[in-house]
Amino acid sequence: MAASVSSSKLTELSERALEVRRDVVRMTYTAKGGHPGGSLSVTDLLVALIFEELSLDPSQPNWPDRDRLVLSKGHAAPALYSALAHRGFLPVEELLTLRKVGSRLQGHVDRQKLPGIEASTGCLGQGIGMAVGMALDNRLAHRTSRVYAIIGDGECQAGPTWEALMAGGHYRLDNLLVILDRNGYETDGSTEAIMGIDPIAEKFRAFRYETIEIDGHDFRQILDAFARARENRGRPTAIVAKTIKGKGVSFMEHQHAWHGKAPNREEAQKALTELGATL
Repeated sequence: MAASVSSSKLTELSERALEVRRDVVRMTYTAKGGHPGGSLSVTDLLVALIFEELSLDPSQPNWPDRDRLVLSKGHAAPALYSALAHRGFLPVEELLTLRKVGSRLQGHVDRQKLPGIEASTGCLGQGIGMAVGMALDNRLAHRTSRVYAIIGDGECQAGPTWEALMAGGHYRLDNLLVILDRNGYETDGSTEAIMGIDPIAEKFRAFRYETIEIDGHDFRQILDAFARARENRGRPTAIVAKTIKGKGVSFMEHQHAWHGKAPNREEAQKALTELGATL
């Protein structure tokens, strides 16, 4: 069934996403390192999850019946840290400590450092396996909570990803939702030039996933897909979300060079001006 989404809710989510994008630029500029391109592409998906979809309680981050979010593409940590901060899991002021010595905000997410992080990821292809394990654990414990895993294009070139996806399909884990941030690029160029993964939606279907294709920057489509996934029974769901690398910053969009490159001062100022803010 389609989600009923008010215009005020869509406006609120869009404003949250703009806030996160500004943070991503400031954080990577201040750290002089990080991954702005993939953080900006996954921002809208993370905002929809953390502010609307997931059952979470910042005051009880280890609540047993919470929904779990596994950011398998752990290099998109800046976007997740920002969303969690604005949801109340950590002070917003702490965001600018990204990648600093002694900071809780590691370059890739670390579950031992911060509340709200369910899995330490960054070695691509590993997070989805942990998410499948969590979904199985929920079933065995008779919990109704759900598990959400966000994977990237490059991970779909890795064998462990498909071993885990095969297990999710085999065990018919209808409490599992896999979201592909399909921005089309990885560190060295386009995924299709390096090791093509298309037709990716058909591959998910072949692995027994109810598969939904959406615009990953359209909040109405995102929330509708989440609602459909919750209603799905007897098999897991996959969402192929078509996104734009570097979304929101004109000179970063569709540019693989911004996968793991931090902006300098001039670039950060230009990006923030486009995002309606200042450095």
